[in-house]
Formats: sequence, C-alpha cells, structure tokens
Amino acid sequence: MPVETGLSPSTRPNRPPLLPRVVRPPAPGAAALSGRRTAVLTLLCFAVTAACGLQQWSAVLLGGFDLGIFHQGVAGYAHLGLPISPVKSYHHEFPPAFSLLGDHFSPILAAFAPLYWIWEDPRTLILGQALLLAAGVPLIRRIAVRCFTPPTDGTGSGTDADPAAGTDPARLRTVRLVADLAGLVYGLGWPLLAAGRGGFHEIAFAVPLTLLMLERGLARRYGTAALAAALLCLTKEDLGLLVGMYGLVLLWRGRPRGDRQGERAGDRRTLAYGAGLLVGGPLASALAIVVLIPAMGGQPDYYWVYGPLGPDAGTAFGNVLGDPLLLAQVATNATVKPLLLLWLFGTLLLLPLRSATTLCLLPLLAERVLSDNPNHWSIAHHYDAFLWPVLLTATLEALGRLHARGGLHRRTGYGLGTAVVAISLVSSLVLGGISLLTPAFWRPSASNAALVRGAAQIPDGALVEADNQVVPRLVGRTDVVLVDGVPRGRDYVLIRSDTRTFPFQATAEQAERIDLLLAHGYRQVWGEHGVVLLHRESDEPVPGARVPDDGSTPVKEIVPSDVGHNLFKG
Repeated sequence: MPVETGLSPSTRPNRPPLLPRVVRPPAPGAAALSGRRTAVLTLLCFAVTAACGLQQWSAVLLGGFDLGIFHQGVAGYAHLGLPISPVKSYHHEFPPAFSLLGDHFSPILAAFAPLYWIWEDPRTLILGQALLLAAGVPLIRRIAVRCFTPPTDGTGSGTDADPAAGTDPARLRTVRLVADLAGLVYGLGWPLLAAGRGGFHEIAFAVPLTLLMLERGLARRYGTAALAAALLCLTKEDLGLLVGMYGLVLLWRGRPRGDRQGERAGDRRTLAYGAGLLVGGPLASALAIVVLIPAMGGQPDYYWVYGPLGPDAGTAFGNVLGDPLLLAQVATNATVKPLLLLWLFGTLLLLPLRSATTLCLLPLLAERVLSDNPNHWSIAHHYDAFLWPVLLTATLEALGRLHARGGLHRRTGYGLGTAVVAISLVSSLVLGGISLLTPAFWRPSASNAALVRGAAQIPDGALVEADNQVVPRLVGRTDVVLVDGVPRGRDYVLIRSDTRTFPFQATAEQAERIDLLLAHGYRQVWGEHGVVLLHRESDEPVPGARVPDDGSTPVKEIVPSDVGHNLFKG
C-alpha cells in the first residue's frame, strides 16, 4: 500500500506534477502493417506452400534427388557430424569422405538440426521450408509500405520511405491495400508453389534472407542488411554474386546527385556499405567455390555446365572477350530460353525493369540461360524462387514511383498493379493452386503406390538400392542409395520395370537391370504393377558392380534428350 507522507501534492519533493496521459494515434505505416492482417497472410502462405510439398509426398512424387539428399545431410548435422549423403555420393561417384558442403556450400542447413531432434523425418524439411517462406510475408509487406510512403529525405526517390510517415487517410488506405496485395501475391506466387512442390531446397533460407536484405536496405539499416547478406553467402555458393550486385545497387542509390536544392551530394554510408557488398559478395563466392568446396571433397568446376562458352571459367571469359556476341548466341540457342525471360518479366508487365534492384538478378539469370542443362530453363523447379524476392521488390518500387508522381502516372500505376495481381494469382492457380483442391492429385499412381508397399517389405537397417521416388520413404530407417546405371551389390533392390524413373534414360535400361540381377545371385521376393523387390541370395559378383572409394572420379549427370523443351516441365 502507498505510504501517506502528510505532504500535499504541491509540496512533495522531487515529484513532477501529474500530467494527463497522451494517447498518440497509430502511425499510418503501423496501421497498414496490422498484426492481424500480417498473421492471416503469413498463415496462408505457410498453409499453401506446406500443402504443395505434402501433396507431392502423399502422391509419392518427391525423390531421393533432392529430398532424400537433404534429409541425410540435415540428419548428419543433427547427430553432430558432417552432412554426409550416400544418395548423392554413390550416384555421382564421390569419394566416401565427401560431404554436401562439397556439393553446394550451404552450412546454413545446420539450422534445421534442432528440428530433427524433435522429429527426424523428411517431412520436417517440407514444413520447415514452408515456415521460412512464410516468414517473407511480413518483409514484403514492409517493403510495399516503404515504396508507397513519402520519403523523409526529400529525394522523392521512394527508397528512403518511412513507414510511419504521412497522415492522409486516403494514402493510408492505399498503403494498406498495397501491403495486403503484396503479401498475397508473394505468398501465393507461382515460384513459391513450385518450390513447395519440389520438397526442399536451399531457397528455404534464400528467399526470406534476400527479402530481409532488401527491406533493411530500403530502411537504411545497413548493419542488418549486411548480416542478411552474410547469411546468404552461407546459403549457397553463388548467392554471393547476388549480394555483390545489390552492393552495386546501393552504390547507384548513394551516388552524388549534385548540389541543387533537394538533391544529395552523396550518401557516404550507403556508398560504404555498397562498396563492401560489391567486393565482399563475389569474394565469398570465390572462396566457397575455389577453397571450401574442394576442402569438403567436391570439385570447383563440377557444376560447370557452360560447354558452348568454353570448358572452364577462364577459357569462357576469354572466348566472350574475343566474341561478345557469343553470350547472346548461347542465351538464345534454345527457344525456351528467351521464353523463360519473357515469362519472368512479362507476368509482371516488365515493371521490374524500371528499378535498379533488378540488377541483382543478372548473375542468377545468366547461370540459367547460359547453361546447357535443360533443367535450368524450366519454371517447374525451384529456381524461380531465388528470383521472386527481387522481382517483387523491383515491381513495388516501380509502382511506388508511379504513385508518387500523381495524376495520370498514378492511375497508370493502379491499372498496372491490378493487372499484375490478377496475372500472378491466375498463374498460381494454373500452375499448382487448383491441384491442391483436387483429391486425385493427392493420391499416388498405381506404380507409385506399389513402390510404397514394396518399401514396407524391406527390414530396418538393410542395405538398399531403391527407385528415386521411394527413397524418401526409406532414407530414415535403412541405408539406402539410388538404383541407377551402376549396380551396387546391396541386399535389396526395389526397382520398376515399365515406368521410366530418374536417372535412367529409358525403361529398357531398368528391365535390363532386373534381368542382370536375377541372373547373378538375386531373387524376386515381391512384385506389383511393374514394381519388383529383389533380394540378394548369394555372393555371386554382379558384372559392372562398383562402390565409390577414395580413388573414385566424380561423374556428371546425363540429362535425357526429351527434358527441357517445355517451359513448364523439366
């Protein structure tokens, strides 16, 4: 209880007079980013991306490449070891000491280890990826608010906007609507749906970290932006190039603009961080590719798939300097390549091209359109998700500038923005959204269902070679590798005879493998719908059988000739 002092309020020592409490109205930016709206859109993004992955799991469409590989890698971290993946190392003939850090330098995957202490299952990765992708919703909403709120530095550029600026109710309604639509388009965007359907990849971390870097850059909170950039460099070895290009964007934004009224003479802090990222990002990529990947048993040129440019990076650089048109020739030597670019930018009505932020895309786009691996040209895989944060941010920046100019430009911006939302949502429905509501797409085919039943016949702890599609069902309880072009001599082989599966070039090769094994010590112990389970009954050598050892030379994937000719399929 309070103690009575006998003094009147006016005579109490060292006590300021009581003042009425001032209740400040919420800032427009804070109102636009209300917790309820953000929570609903975040939950929607999580639900949809998780459903995409779980649907593919239910239909037995997620393979050892890549879900099984990532499971083995994260399980290695969870058991306080290196991310060793026999599925990867056996198929590509890497030595036994090879770890996934020698494949793609992605040490950030160790962050999933605590989840595996709770539930060591490939579906943990699916749900974890959905959580990380959903974490991008609050960030894209903040980016939208910054792009549509008047800047506080007088530049009129829209890049230094303060979410708490402005009091106009009409502007507040506009900002709130833009933030909501940006969250919706991001969360239901076809790149995220495609990523969800792929099971799990490094994009789980790349997407929210890229958004964090861009959002903090717009806020001029460069310390956090630099931290996000550093984490991106730990997500995949080539993302340092994206970081470097963002450094170039900051240099452009912080450049001297003259001494006239309302113009800056240059933003030294922006220039300093821009220079740091421009140099540090590519250096981090070079360090990972040239030093760290080989140290983990990999090869720095393993993913060099740019044969038309030259056999290696140095030769390719010289060839391009000698013939600058070579880049254009390689980028257009397949019709699907320019169609890919048209799809990426056309579905956003070319708006990203009006923002310097789009420069961040150049390294990742070049990797794909200059590649001679047809898988890189499709939009059905996860590759577009790496680009999605940059594309959306650049689009919002372009629309925000149109809005700030008022009049006809503002009306044009409204029309373009509405069209972008409509095109994006329709694309998402066509490319996977509708399938989530169709029960048939949740059920496996007869052949895939037979694979699961065949896997159930295999005892725990067995040495197994299995069809790619069923490896994720076995990876947690057996020592499993992919059944591929080389026999491995394992105790059980689960294989299909009449449905082509990765990595075989034709079903005839699978039928030939079955015949070979039956003729050399194996016996069929189960079979349904073209799926057979073979068990090794003797020590008779199998012709061509091989197990990777310390002297193994890694081999590259041979992509079937019918892959990559369709923009929507790999």
